[in-house]
Amino acid sequence: MEFIDLAAQQNRIGEKLNSNIQQVLKHGKYIMGPEVKELESRLASYVGAKHAVACSSGTDSLLLALMAYGVGNGDAIFTTPFTFIATAEVISLLGATPIFVDVDPVTYNIDPKKLEQAIDAFCGKDKNIYPLPNGCSNLNSRGIIAVDLFGLAADYDSINKIAEKHNLFVIEDAAQSFGGEFNGNKTCSLTDIGCTSFFPAKPLGCYGDGGMCFTDNDEKAEIMRSILVHGKGSDKYDNVRIGINGRLDTIQAAILHAKFDIFPEEIDLRNKVAKRYNDLLASQSILQPPCIMDGYISAWAQYSILAKDELHRAELQGKLKDAGIPTAIYYPKPLHLQTAFKSLAYNNGDFPVSEESSNRIFSIPMHPYMTIEDQEKVANVLTV
Repeated sequence: MEFIDLAAQQNRIGEKLNSNIQQVLKHGKYIMGPEVKELESRLASYVGAKHAVACSSGTDSLLLALMAYGVGNGDAIFTTPFTFIATAEVISLLGATPIFVDVDPVTYNIDPKKLEQAIDAFCGKDKNIYPLPNGCSNLNSRGIIAVDLFGLAADYDSINKIAEKHNLFVIEDAAQSFGGEFNGNKTCSLTDIGCTSFFPAKPLGCYGDGGMCFTDNDEKAEIMRSILVHGKGSDKYDNVRIGINGRLDTIQAAILHAKFDIFPEEIDLRNKVAKRYNDLLASQSILQPPCIMDGYISAWAQYSILAKDELHRAELQGKLKDAGIPTAIYYPKPLHLQTAFKSLAYNNGDFPVSEESSNRIFSIPMHPYMTIEDQEKVANVLTV
């Protein structure tokens, strides 16, 4: 059994994939070719954003967004510790400081109530209100990066209100949620700038790295387009700012075109697979399956379950492995406890929900082409 079955998808669209790739080989515009602009137009329309800016990875999409706001030394950005390192990594790369905020125990996304507490603590420089990192006394709060973990959008109604109250920008890290919805609006359109990833395992993935930023802000879109080509101005030898080499390859754009043709259907299939898992696991009282609230549609990048405790998780993973069923843990150690952020001097217990989730969570196979038989096989192991 595959954890994510990319081969099944490729078998379905192989002819279109090959045709699109051959077209790129024929015209030879491997960098910034026409397929890139066409993809930006298609995805902007799908999301409901004015601008889409294609780039080389999901990490670079976050970097572009922060650079568009001029984030750097002396800035503080609020974000979650229960995510992949890229979210906080880009903050540190620019010399800014991540201020971690614990997550909601049901959604695993940043908890708006705790976000408000963290901002109050930061403004008052009072660690008794909420845990703060070392050296934050001279920092300026600039923005928030909220993460849509496992495909489910964060609570942007609450987050955007908090941001407006404190004059902060909001970036949506939708690396796992492209194709999801919140109150009738697509992810990547829910904040000032939305960022996503086209890593192969994502709901919409290419065959390498890729990413995209979405915004309605003309100025920010223009700045990001400049930054991703070494900060170019009127041409590539007129550099008006410091930038990066962050372009999306034309061949990857061609691959994404073929995949996007069937993407809306795949989102529907992912939700059917998730519902079937929920039904199959409903009788298991000591497992906590994922919960999707009213007004949300998840992209189901992962189907993640909470075990009773760490030992129970190891036991279940062992049983699944013996049955030939792969699993994964996203994420085994929250960011505030990782060596890369040791200088912030956060401690065990600072973010208890993230820490407990890391000890208990595991993910089981999830993709649009899972058969009923495979899902029943997974459920039978988990419910014994």
